[in-house]
Amino acid sequence: MAETRSVVVTGMGAVSAAGVGWKPLWEAARDGRSLIGPLEFARDYPGRIKIGAQVRGFQPADHLDKATLAYSDPFTQYALVAGDEAVRNAGFNGKAAGGDRCAVILGSGIGGVRTIDDGLYNLYAKGQKPEILSIPKLIGSAAPAMMSMRFDARGPVFTVTSACSSASQAIGMGMHMVRSGMVDRALVGGAEASLSVGTQMTWEMLRVLTPDKCRPFSKGRNGMSIGDGAAIFVLEAEEAARARGAPVLARLVGYGTSADARDPIRPDVEGSTLAMQRALEDAGASADEIDYVNAHGTATALNDPTEAEAMGRIFGERAATVPVSSTKPIHGHGLGAAGALEFVVTLMAMAENVAPPTINFLEADPKCPVDCVPNTARPTRIRTAMSNSFAFGGINATLVVRAAD
Repeated sequence: MAETRSVVVTGMGAVSAAGVGWKPLWEAARDGRSLIGPLEFARDYPGRIKIGAQVRGFQPADHLDKATLAYSDPFTQYALVAGDEAVRNAGFNGKAAGGDRCAVILGSGIGGVRTIDDGLYNLYAKGQKPEILSIPKLIGSAAPAMMSMRFDARGPVFTVTSACSSASQAIGMGMHMVRSGMVDRALVGGAEASLSVGTQMTWEMLRVLTPDKCRPFSKGRNGMSIGDGAAIFVLEAEEAARARGAPVLARLVGYGTSADARDPIRPDVEGSTLAMQRALEDAGASADEIDYVNAHGTATALNDPTEAEAMGRIFGERAATVPVSSTKPIHGHGLGAAGALEFVVTLMAMAENVAPPTINFLEADPKCPVDCVPNTARPTRIRTAMSNSFAFGGINATLVVRAAD
């Protein structure tokens, strides 16, 4: 079948440091309310960086039955709960969302690392045997596999693991499957639950975490904060969605991905520029049509200037005036889930015609000549928006979305 089908988003759900639901996540982003705070671990944490965006007060048993929980690391728990909301939001009743033409494609950079961290601690420090179901809990494919069972989705099911671009690639691949006619519907997004003693220490050793505040594109920026969570979306062929009277949140029109092929951790402007170019080409859109960009914006020394330069190449004279914001100071850097959490923000920015702020901004950095909507949200007419995810390993992904009406 020719790639002619329009693809729409009909449902979304989230679990984040804001709690359960896409609405509290969006409201925190729109209002500039940071969810990053002191870390709380069950074991002593010897590190220096003691802040992050944890999912606090989440009670898995309030949402999932005992049999499901036995196979579910926290990253899977978050994905399933976000999936439940997305499916309800799309107007489906549980397993009616699935079928043999429904795909499940989720991004996760690390998978069941909490299960790994706890299991190794119990083994080496306490001499205890691992849990009997450790393997099905920790594997990276656990979340989409469990979601396929929850919603009886019998189409393609897999995990995309490409660091911080994982979720955006999963969303883009799902879009192309629906557009091409390979499937009629796809549950897509990302999930991550990496905040543990062991993983926080490894990030700290890389010297990319801020000890105080995440400040994307600002002078004085000194790193990012890790955040846990998940966001899931229902993608459908527009004709089918309209026929069943489904709510249409937006049209997903473009996806571009590229590799820097340069360095494991240092970003390259050529690769990020190419991802944005490819997304625009896929959308059949020009750079002049983009009204808002949700930036990758990690607040690290290298990422922000590189992304700013890439946007300069894409937008030319408009680069200093296109509203650009990073919401990582709100929900933390979700790693493999980052693109999904930020896609929620992008969709709602378009729905409410407001560009969310880049908070903690101090003063402009000449290396980052973009309009990053400093500190306060801005009413902005948004008909077409872009969301960037640029990952370690030089893996880049960009999504382009248009208003539904």
